[in-house]
Amino acid sequence: MDYHTPALLNESIEGLSIKPGGIYVDLTFGSGGHSKEIIKKLKTGKLIAFDQDADAEKNVIDDKRLIFVRSNFKFFNNFIKYHGFSMVDGIIADLGISSFHIDKPERGFSYRFDGILDMRMNGDSLLTAKTVINSYDKEKLSYIFSTYGEVENTGKLVYVIMKNRLAGEIATTGKLREAISECIPRYNENKYLSKVFQAIRIEVNDEIETLKKTLIITKEVIKKDGRLVIITYNSLEDRIVKNYIRKGKFEGDADKDLYGNINVPFEQVNKKPIIPGEKEVKINNRVRSAKLRIAKKN
Repeated sequence: MDYHTPALLNESIEGLSIKPGGIYVDLTFGSGGHSKEIIKKLKTGKLIAFDQDADAEKNVIDDKRLIFVRSNFKFFNNFIKYHGFSMVDGIIADLGISSFHIDKPERGFSYRFDGILDMRMNGDSLLTAKTVINSYDKEKLSYIFSTYGEVENTGKLVYVIMKNRLAGEIATTGKLREAISECIPRYNENKYLSKVFQAIRIEVNDEIETLKKTLIITKEVIKKDGRLVIITYNSLEDRIVKNYIRKGKFEGDADKDLYGNINVPFEQVNKKPIIPGEKEVKINNRVRSAKLRIAKKN
């Protein structure tokens, strides 16, 4: 396995329960790891794969069973209808950022390199990390760091960012790291920076609202007994996916019918999330926080 191999690849493909003639959707094509494994199991079936990133399109293979769409996956329902499909047998999403995002300094996703504060999955979108850091007010910065990053010392972090940007634009990942250095705990530097960068990335790409909108659509698109397979990498996303699968909503209790029976669109296939084993984590440390949830359509 190298870093292009997705987390929990075998477990997630098995969770899709692929039929040779089925119609499947890969919402996060990325390096194409999941898509290639799905295609191996198809005969007359089709796979519609989505990615809004131009770099991902370079990984597309020439195969008549594959339809690639360069678009944000929140529009997937429109595109599958455009291609002549009303319902599908399974949907998979790997919500982690791809290695070609992390390993390119110019994309600005990683605190390990010095690059422009960008973090856009779609290079055509207008909002960048630089805009977030240099123009958001105290309330908006506080919200994204506390909600999307679950950063402990959000108040101090926001104060330090706003103080330092007065002295000049914070335009690179290196400058951001330098600006917030006094907020970073010495004993857990990498974890702290991961939370900060995660929060900014989620805001730039509107990841939480996109995930919620997409999950709501899946219940209308997946056939009875079809599968929904989602891999998450942070507690915020996992909570959203877990609640939707268990309750059919993101907050509150599940809806009930007139007789008090719980009425939810999906049934959990695995009660607890599947996580990578020691061997996989040892080979590819980037998968250590991955959680896989699988659901069957009622």
